[in-house]
Amino acid sequence: MRIFTRQNLLPLLAGLGLFLNSCSGEKEKAEPIDAEGFRIYTIKAGEHDCDNEYKQVTTSAMHFSVIFDSSAVYQTIDPVNQYDINKLYGLADCNTAHHSNSARMGWRWVNNQLEIHAYVYKNGKRNEDLITAVPIGQPVKMSIEMLDSTYIFKVGDKFTELARGCSGQGTGYKLYPYFGGDETAPHEIKVKVKDL
Repeated sequence: MRIFTRQNLLPLLAGLGLFLNSCSGEKEKAEPIDAEGFRIYTIKAGEHDCDNEYKQVTTSAMHFSVIFDSSAVYQTIDPVNQYDINKLYGLADCNTAHHSNSARMGWRWVNNQLEIHAYVYKNGKRNEDLITAVPIGQPVKMSIEMLDSTYIFKVGDKFTELARGCSGQGTGYKLYPYFGGDETAPHEIKVKVKDL
């Protein structure tokens, strides 16, 4: 009797791919929480992510507040990489891996300001859109809404809409702070996030 057939091997391989992808920033662990209820995510120098544990999520919207401190100011080794978008918070969607379908807020330090971007994968193709710049050291409310075939990204009173690869509730796993792009964090970076 064969244990693996074509019919049961493909879901197993897909599951293995999802597991392996969860080892690169799609995990959640007990990060410290400050007095105001913000979870403090720390990306160490020379790293891409903050090493969180995998967490499944099903939701129609993510609402959260974010505080960047002065560690969000950085200079890349290669000047071209300064324009890479770092990932902040969001989810893999459509029951797929995040490089297939996902929605995240992204950020970068460019032109002496902290830019916030909508950052999406739809059926394996990436799309992004600048939403606004935000201040250092102040809480900023953000949200990602999952609508039929679109996402609405909001930062304060600014928003943008990008195409989505499925409809209904967002179903997948949470995505957490990730630095890069091509380069790793040039120094320790701390980002505070509080789910609302």
